[in-house]
Amino acid sequence: MAEPSGIKSTDPAKPHAFILEDARLAAVLSDWMRWLEDERRVAAHTIDGYRRDILEFLTFIQHHQGGVLTSESLASLRPAEFRAWLAKRIGDGLKRTSIARALSVVRNFFRWCERNNRLTNQAILSIRTPRLPHAVPRPLSPDDAIAVIETAQKIADEPWVGLRDAALFTLLYGCGLRISEALALTPGHFGETSDSLIVDGKGGKQRMVPVLFVVREAVVAYVKACPFMLAVGQALFRGVRGGPLNPGVAQARMRLARGQLGLPDTATPHALRHSFATHLLAGGGDLRAIQEMLGHASLSTTQRYTEVETDRLMAEYRATHPRA
Repeated sequence: MAEPSGIKSTDPAKPHAFILEDARLAAVLSDWMRWLEDERRVAAHTIDGYRRDILEFLTFIQHHQGGVLTSESLASLRPAEFRAWLAKRIGDGLKRTSIARALSVVRNFFRWCERNNRLTNQAILSIRTPRLPHAVPRPLSPDDAIAVIETAQKIADEPWVGLRDAALFTLLYGCGLRISEALALTPGHFGETSDSLIVDGKGGKQRMVPVLFVVREAVVAYVKACPFMLAVGQALFRGVRGGPLNPGVAQARMRLARGQLGLPDTATPHALRHSFATHLLAGGGDLRAIQEMLGHASLSTTQRYTEVETDRLMAEYRATHPRA
């Protein structure tokens, strides 16, 4: 039978389609994907990642077992089979962060199945997540963040594109937005006199962030120069052909700007969000307030930025203290 909608692979590097022959399992997968989209309000790019990870897992299990994959066969999986899948991922050269993400997706699927009486497998609970390296955000310095914005505007082929890139990067740095959040904005998000912005974050959660004058000024300059009609319900940021700006294009513009400035590969659009939080904290910002502005569900996620500030202070101490 055909695959359920939302479970078909679109990876051009894997032209062979993964086919579920068991109708019951196909329906389970389809319902899970629909739940992610409709109830969990998972972002489209995240759903694509879930799709890839669950397809890779199911493909491995089907080849490993050598038979038709069913709900019953998934329910009977043993810890050794989950570990064999993880070993395959390691052998493929995937980073530990990617392996941990894939395991999280598979766990999510099995938890959902158990809660909805589709299938139960306790073996997945015995599989430990690979130990991850301790990651500390890598922000830009204030001068470099401003230089990126100015350079992105200067190197554009068309003036309005330069104003667009400057407005986008100013939003990331001035409001701490994720690139997906900024590209989801419409002209209707910006009132004529409002000094705040309602952002649709992860999981459909909304938050309010303050909008600095310099941010509003950059957006207004872009809107005035944009050659396309910017209707209230449509994308604020446009590509050169008039469609919504693709995240890959924004990342490419950042690569060009950092190349001009000689900045490291860690200077990405997301690094501007890191810079927003780090520079606020360095200026005495309240950690809880920064958490709310970033849209972090957990304070521990925001606390990573205190480590960045501590590292900076220690470096300054070692460079300037006479006994260091």
